[in-house]
Amino acid sequence: MSLLRRLICRPLTLVLLTACLFSGPVPLLAQDKTIRGRVTEDAGNPVAGASVMIKGTTKGTTTGGNGEFSLAAAKGAVLVFSMIGYANAEITVGDDDNINVTLTLSSTEIGEVVVVGYGTQRKKDLTGAVASVNLEGLKGAPNTNIGQHLQGTVPGLNVGVATSAGGTPPISIRGRVTLNGNQSVLIILDGIQYTGSLSSINPDDIASIDVLKDASSTAVYGAQAANGVILITSRKGRLNQKPRIAFSTAYTTQTPTVGKLKPYERENYLEYLKEAFYDRAYLGPDFTQPNPDFNIEDVADNSIRDAQGHLLPHNYNWFKEGTNTGSILETNLSISGGGDHVSYLLSGGLVDQKGFIINDKFKRKSIRANIETRPLSWIKVGLLSSGSFVNQDGAEPSFGSIQRMTPLIVPYDSTGKLIPFPMNTLEPNPFSTYYVDDHDRNNYYFANIYTDIDFPFLSGLNYRMNFGNNYRTTEHFFSSIYDAGQTGRAYKEYQNYYDYTFDNILTYTKNFGQHDITATLLYGAIKRKYNRTFSEARGFPRLTLSYNNLSQGTFQFAQSDAWKESLAYQMARVNYKFKDRYLLTATIRRDGFSGFARNYKYGTFPVLALGWIISEENFMKNISAINSLKLRAGYGVNGNQTSRYTSIARVTTSAAYVYGDGAPTAFGQQVTSLGNDDLKWERTKGINVGVDFAVFNNRLGGSLDFYQNNTYDLLYSVAIPNVTGFGSITTNLGQIRNTGFEAALTYDVIKSRDFSWTASLNFSTNKNQIISLTGVDADGDGKEDDLINSGLFIGKSISSIYDYQLDGIYQLNDERIPGFPVGSLRIVDQNKDNDITQASDRIFLGRQEPKYRVSLFQTFGYKGFSLTVFLNSVQGGKDGFLGNNNPSFFREDNTIRVNNLQGIDFWSPSNPNGKYPRNISGSRAKIEPNMWQDRSFVRLQDISLSYDFATTLLKKTKVQSINLYVSGKNLYTWTNWEGWDPESLDADGNAVGLVIGGRPVLRGFTVGLNIVY
Repeated sequence: MSLLRRLICRPLTLVLLTACLFSGPVPLLAQDKTIRGRVTEDAGNPVAGASVMIKGTTKGTTTGGNGEFSLAAAKGAVLVFSMIGYANAEITVGDDDNINVTLTLSSTEIGEVVVVGYGTQRKKDLTGAVASVNLEGLKGAPNTNIGQHLQGTVPGLNVGVATSAGGTPPISIRGRVTLNGNQSVLIILDGIQYTGSLSSINPDDIASIDVLKDASSTAVYGAQAANGVILITSRKGRLNQKPRIAFSTAYTTQTPTVGKLKPYERENYLEYLKEAFYDRAYLGPDFTQPNPDFNIEDVADNSIRDAQGHLLPHNYNWFKEGTNTGSILETNLSISGGGDHVSYLLSGGLVDQKGFIINDKFKRKSIRANIETRPLSWIKVGLLSSGSFVNQDGAEPSFGSIQRMTPLIVPYDSTGKLIPFPMNTLEPNPFSTYYVDDHDRNNYYFANIYTDIDFPFLSGLNYRMNFGNNYRTTEHFFSSIYDAGQTGRAYKEYQNYYDYTFDNILTYTKNFGQHDITATLLYGAIKRKYNRTFSEARGFPRLTLSYNNLSQGTFQFAQSDAWKESLAYQMARVNYKFKDRYLLTATIRRDGFSGFARNYKYGTFPVLALGWIISEENFMKNISAINSLKLRAGYGVNGNQTSRYTSIARVTTSAAYVYGDGAPTAFGQQVTSLGNDDLKWERTKGINVGVDFAVFNNRLGGSLDFYQNNTYDLLYSVAIPNVTGFGSITTNLGQIRNTGFEAALTYDVIKSRDFSWTASLNFSTNKNQIISLTGVDADGDGKEDDLINSGLFIGKSISSIYDYQLDGIYQLNDERIPGFPVGSLRIVDQNKDNDITQASDRIFLGRQEPKYRVSLFQTFGYKGFSLTVFLNSVQGGKDGFLGNNNPSFFREDNTIRVNNLQGIDFWSPSNPNGKYPRNISGSRAKIEPNMWQDRSFVRLQDISLSYDFATTLLKKTKVQSINLYVSGKNLYTWTNWEGWDPESLDADGNAVGLVIGGRPVLRGFTVGLNIVY
């Protein structure tokens, strides 16, 4: 720890001391005068945030929200005006104190810089598939999690929906390239791997998000980046910038996008119950004529009848009592600026989100301090730090149970006490999980302390040291009198996680003649450690002290867990450019991971990429329609790592045994898994070919990418003969192929002084295919065997659907296969043997992955108004993006078990064209198959209307900008999928349809205000 303190405290002390020394005001020279002006673009719109610097110095400023600036400069000084995406402009100060400048869009985007691994590059010089997220366009969206910002923004970046307060949506890049290996996207925050939850990052602190998709761009992060990389860069201050104060606040209300999926109220429930007993409520043989002797009380179970056998009088709305209108209140404040030698940004944010289900809460307090000092012109020392404190106290009622409850019963008895099992079944009261004492806190700390040195003795040589830290603490305390069979249960759980990343990066940049070269060397290490302590007690006479006195419990238990792991890596990269048109990127990375077997601790992964800026060739000069055109191609190998203990034999405690009367209890140990000294890295060999272009005076621009990835040596747990004493062993086998195409297009439809219209289209398609698995041909048919029980098939996608084919529902008079009653699903008898079996009657129906994804983002501007409209879509094509949607309906005569949701089209004799099956009276079908349905959808995902108040109104207030906006999220979804939402998933990642227990996706309406002073 002493070394750790020195590594943290010394750079931090240097940062703070230097900040104090150099942050004072800079006096104006006598010959300086105040220059004022305004920076606009070609159409006359103001350019906010443009840099205005005095050439040859570090003095400068930035333009405000209306494009205006003020700067002290002497006559004869040269002012340099720059902004990402625009060509630089230089103006010499003369006698005039007012300077207005128009910036022109750069034809080749020469000024646009994007973040890449361990540095930045001009977009023009990229050879890999790198895309930037348009954060500005989604500023008004009610997204408490940065992951929610990413939906549909970048082709190949696949983001689902989050259905809980503050939740992180599922994220993947370019499909699946592994079976059991790591499938997580790598998150890099300010140059350091971020291992905390995305829910802990304040979206208001983010300056840019860049996505690395192919081997050429991800190679610098090695095996950590097998599934793609998301680079997040936080906002910083600027040198010679007067203090800039930014305040924002927003309030959002949220309700489900689907309103019909509610349980029945009393009268409709009784009618629904009557239909459940159609064989008694109606007369045969066609069961359409009402039976005058039928009484609903005769079939009702005791839970909904009183002592006299009459139906209870209640009409309790479980759904209403368990839900409320969701809301989000968000407030952010930041201060940034800088002097000659120090720049800074300090920010704080508060989020208070209440979900649609009561007690689904998310509260976050976040702080950030980004400080950089330049004690000498060639040294920078900085601190990028943040803290996030997440409060998710409280537990929800069981949403699934709420949907199953009948309105004829109530949750409380006459004294107001909760009834544990109101249905007289094993189904507990939904509110038994709500009336608990739940303390759930997560604190996240992040810091990257860095030193950046441009060596004065050798121009172009730079050294950067990053010391990045992630620290997380978790406290989860819980008590419930309804747990442990109504005897009471309480526990305290403590977790802490820490990792550090230590990077040494040496970069050399040299221009000579027509040659440009940048060489980067990296040596680094990561160490991670985790601890957990869990103490629990059960059987409490009373829980008056909640979880604060576990010794009161009759039965007491304790658990603990801990682990450590480490990684070491080296990387070398060369970027070479010739004649400003021929590009080469060569990278080699070597990774070591403690979790791999002794024979394969390290893996080496090379990458080569080429680029050709065709528009710079002489033969292209006369083609005025083409402003820029670049062809790029890359090929390389990436790795993927295993989890920490899969390569070694593991031991666990076996059952206890007492040897004789009065003898102490003896605990045995046994080996539970086989080790594999030859377990090695997965390897993905990938090729990417892309084109970047801008045409028609840069009005239309974009990129096209085609890729193919082949993953070898898949990490997989293979079944082995039980005679070995084990059921499986983790080894390397097989091959997966992943191919796809991506397109990103942006078109300036209209661009005039007062009105503008810009449209951006993203399209991506992806397909994976299993090429080989075990290589075993046990049945001797000359073909490699599939792993049918694992759902893996040669030549098919990883998520292929091998299941029964359906052909409607058996009607009253239909001839039926034995074991299938009236009202059950008719399964196609593939081999015509009048029986249904797994071995003979399953076929390939399709796949769960989508065929393609497409999104359209449009921005309309008129004077001070701005309107953004975002459409997002996922399509399955002919047989893709399928999900199981078979709502269960089963009636027992002694206990009613029905799906209590409204609007489900169940079959009955009076509704022979019903979509979903109905089983009654214990006559369940021999097989209850899945019903696979298309989940394709088009969603009006975001709309935002904002207004920037006129400059003339702000001059008297000294406020740079005031922006007022209203927005809507998830406003409408066009889909044939029935359920909460086509993207809603359960805890296992399966689609949630009409099956009880799914969670709704929320529609939000927001009003917000942004002020910059």
